[in-house]
Amino acid sequence: MSYISKELKQGIKLHCIDTKKFKTNLFAFFITIPLSKNTVTKNALIPALLRQGTANLKTQEEINIKLEELYGATFDCGIDKIGDNLVLKFYMETLNDEYVPTKENLLEQATNLLFDLILNPFIENEGFKEEYLATEKENMKTLINSKIDNKDRYAFNRCIEEMYKDKPYGLYKYGTIEDLEKIGPKDLYEQYINVINNYKMDIFISGNIEPNSVFELISKNENINKLQDREGKYILNNEQTEVKEETEITTLEEKMDVTQGKLILGLDIFNNELGAKYITKIYNVILGESATSKLFQNVREKASLAYTTRSNYVYQKNNIFIRCGIEIPNYEKAVEIIKEQLEDMKNGNFTDEDLVNAKKYMISGLETLQDEQDSEITYYLGQELSGTLVTFQEYMDKINSVTKEQVQNIANQIKINTIYFLRN
Repeated sequence: MSYISKELKQGIKLHCIDTKKFKTNLFAFFITIPLSKNTVTKNALIPALLRQGTANLKTQEEINIKLEELYGATFDCGIDKIGDNLVLKFYMETLNDEYVPTKENLLEQATNLLFDLILNPFIENEGFKEEYLATEKENMKTLINSKIDNKDRYAFNRCIEEMYKDKPYGLYKYGTIEDLEKIGPKDLYEQYINVINNYKMDIFISGNIEPNSVFELISKNENINKLQDREGKYILNNEQTEVKEETEITTLEEKMDVTQGKLILGLDIFNNELGAKYITKIYNVILGESATSKLFQNVREKASLAYTTRSNYVYQKNNIFIRCGIEIPNYEKAVEIIKEQLEDMKNGNFTDEDLVNAKKYMISGLETLQDEQDSEITYYLGQELSGTLVTFQEYMDKINSVTKEQVQNIANQIKINTIYFLRN
């Protein structure tokens, strides 16, 4: 496997992953936009409208027919919140040309269709088609309203909202019902034009490809040629960009009709050295990410206080979130034992075996990423948006070089910011 990237125009970059592992080519097109309360709802709605039709293929039925003609190619789109950015995501998967029975150039046809879907939308009366907009607004309204249905996810989002109150990362990626109801066909199209003309674009192609030929092919695409240079401003998120300020612990309790309490602890990491994330990842695995972790063994197995317990590290924001599903009367005891595990980590009360197992866990995860095209692309997108470029092998080497002393040092630079509890 080889990875190279090259600028097509200022603010528009092509990334090629040349690999013989797969029988398919996977195309991904990402547009990265800084999160803003004023635009998040509109921006979240844009991919849904683009999939409805193009200037050449005006209905989903016509698009599906075209995909079938490309030997059952698939198209999907959506959004993601990565650090302080909203990322619009578009994917197309096709057979590699090597496996096509005829001499058709599927690579060229697929890129033409993908760019047509994103860059040449179906416009009616100087805006998106009203019927399509009404449908997608209802779909998004359902999505926004349903965020309360998954109580674990709801509690996690509420903790983030509290920690990042009035800040971009505290925004819900789909926006709000209030802003959704105000969106009309013309103003959404105006925002689409703004997005297409001004923000960072990254185009990925993974498969058995020849990067120079791909670059030449895409450079000639008429929709790409219409794009203008742009600053492509986005919010760089890595360890060095996230400087934490120590605050008193915020404790928040919310009541709802639930049978199981949801306990979330948001932790701040007071180390913004570039490269510290590798140490913090090992710390997080030992603390709560794996089945052999301290949280799993002590909160769930020994004390039987939690149905579920785990931690996850959001490296773009230098936070760790501990998440537990508990019996509501167990709240105080669960918090007490969680704090004990944090103190244990500070005191170095974890074994060499814990360190070895954490490294194996991380290495296994990195190897698994390389077995899936979309995961591999997501990895390199993360590298791009954090302003770094670390190969998988370099990443593994950095993980393997982490020492127990480094993990203990990180542990002493981690403090609780927020304790959120959802109960009845």
